[in-house]
Amino acid sequence: QRLAKFEQKLKNKVGVIDGAMGTSIQLLGLNEADFRGEKLVDWPSSVKGNNDLLNLSKPEAIRQIHRDFLAAGADLIETNTFNATSISQADYGLQDMAPKIAKAGAKIARQVADEWEAKYPGKIALVGGAMGPLSKTLSLSPRVEDPGFREVNFEQVSKAYFDQAVAMIPNVDFLFIETIFDTLNAKAAILACQEAIDKTKTQVPLIISGTITDGSGRTLSGQTTQAFWVSIAHAKPWAVGLNCALGAQEMRPHIADLSRIADCRVIAFPNAGLPNAFGEYDETPQTTSDHLSEWATDGLVNLVGGCCGTTDAHIAAIVNKVQNISPRKIQQQPIALRLSGLEPFVLEA
Repeated sequence: QRLAKFEQKLKNKVGVIDGAMGTSIQLLGLNEADFRGEKLVDWPSSVKGNNDLLNLSKPEAIRQIHRDFLAAGADLIETNTFNATSISQADYGLQDMAPKIAKAGAKIARQVADEWEAKYPGKIALVGGAMGPLSKTLSLSPRVEDPGFREVNFEQVSKAYFDQAVAMIPNVDFLFIETIFDTLNAKAAILACQEAIDKTKTQVPLIISGTITDGSGRTLSGQTTQAFWVSIAHAKPWAVGLNCALGAQEMRPHIADLSRIADCRVIAFPNAGLPNAFGEYDETPQTTSDHLSEWATDGLVNLVGGCCGTTDAHIAAIVNKVQNISPRKIQQQPIALRLSGLEPFVLEA
């Protein structure tokens, strides 16, 4: 019912998702003890920076971040589970805790969303289960001298995503595979989500978002925007989009490309500009929202939001600018054979 209500809204309005969880956490200025909490006081290595762990050690801080984004006008909040997989948590020696972290993150977001809808009848608050790109990649070798070497295989990556998806599904409205720079990792995530949906006997739609890494217009593993879409279109995502790496100004041509070819909703959540010399983001809410309102006016997007550097102030500005703009019209594409490597290959009848 909640999803149907949201889809009805999206027929007439551009939807808005939240901003950067990582940025919001950084602004809290937490220390090592905050990340550890009571249960990891004697953990042998540092866990500072393991944002997902805060689902267990500082859950109220995560709840408040979600509340702030909903108060800014976001329709959809993402769980604090970007790295809640065994592979990514292994960097901290916490691989065995990954499902627990993922489950807690989904529960926190669901609780906040439910409280919000109860407090404001008629409002929509959906939850997307965030599934990040992992700290290991299937397409690229970490060893310059050994290009064929891989730290993980497809089965291991898919299993890590499967465990994460199963942990989150009871409390999310979407599974959100995002910040994809390696399409093979994304394919493992898609398979994992499909298997998790089968196992849990639920119907949870997918949102899939890639990352164009620089001015080349390609993902880190080398694909163009169109090739990326062809590679994941079989999953029939509820929405497809781009996020991270680029600011709105730099991302626009790539979103325009995706908007022309995708036969589903298009979502975009760029960074707050490009990082400055100190690695910080300076783009103001006004500037970010101006860019995204132009995209919406030009019929490029169905949903927008923010990635690195964006705060609840950015989301509030975006909501204010796009709330009365009609969304992109979804167009069915002509039947054709579509294949892709680094480039797309389309053979029409």
